[in-house]
Amino acid sequence: MIALVFPGQGSQRVGMGRELYESVPAAKAAFEAATETLGFDLAALCFDGPQDELTLTSNAQPAILTTSIACLRALEESVDGLPTPAYVAGHSVGEYSALVCAGVLELPEAVRLVRRRGEFMAEAKEGTMAAILSLGPDEVTEACDAASDAGVVVPANFNDPGQVVISGERVAVEKACAQAKRLGAKRAVRLPVSGAFHSPLMAAAGEKLAAKLRSANIADPRIPVVANADAEPKTDAEAVRAALVAQVTSAVLWQQSVERIAAAGVETFVEIGPGTVLSGMIRRIARNVSVVNVADAASLEQTLGALC
Repeated sequence: MIALVFPGQGSQRVGMGRELYESVPAAKAAFEAATETLGFDLAALCFDGPQDELTLTSNAQPAILTTSIACLRALEESVDGLPTPAYVAGHSVGEYSALVCAGVLELPEAVRLVRRRGEFMAEAKEGTMAAILSLGPDEVTEACDAASDAGVVVPANFNDPGQVVISGERVAVEKACAQAKRLGAKRAVRLPVSGAFHSPLMAAAGEKLAAKLRSANIADPRIPVVANADAEPKTDAEAVRAALVAQVTSAVLWQQSVERIAAAGVETFVEIGPGTVLSGMIRRIARNVSVVNVADAASLEQTLGALC
């Protein structure tokens, strides 16, 4: 069995998707659909930058989504009889890519939603995030609890056994980082983000997104989608809506999601989209599975060789 997984914000880079856009008609069509939906040339932003514009939350989220779906379409167009995935999942905004893959959202609808999601999140400028390295989730939670007298600070991403990201008000995040080091963390690295994503400070963004999701055209998944918010498969449209709203303020349970998928018997994970961040995490979480990726022409060929 295979699972397809899709990366989130932070994986964007200038040039992403260009090779597949130029060589695979279905990949080109994905960029063209996103450009028509957004009203500006998303392909040019992805291919030529500048990087600071591409990194803006409201641009990065539709750019990563579109590049990921272009990579998916290239994979689908390049192989006959691709095994139907047992599960799909995505990291943070990557969950929307997974939903497109599962037939829950059409690409234009997903692009509109993540563009608004990114704008809503960017409006909540208060706060920051930091990655805590080589400290267990219980200890990171303890560090956040110890710093809570300084403000809101919570675990935001349970990425793998050696990395938990925290999120919250700046002073509280700094205090939690210091406490994490006292508890044995090797490093605490502030992340270059515009807000405290996946924390209670995103509540206003979540409310605005919920209003958009209520009117969105969301279908039942054709493939179970393992949600960030609870690491459980979603198989109906209303459960998907609820999970997408919860995701804005809830921690991303990525380690738990991979463990859930691997425990169900999945032997191969295919990361689809720019970069290989998820591939590294998956190898650290589930050491007995195979991991391949599709990000460009070379990785596509390697993955076709592994799957066919």
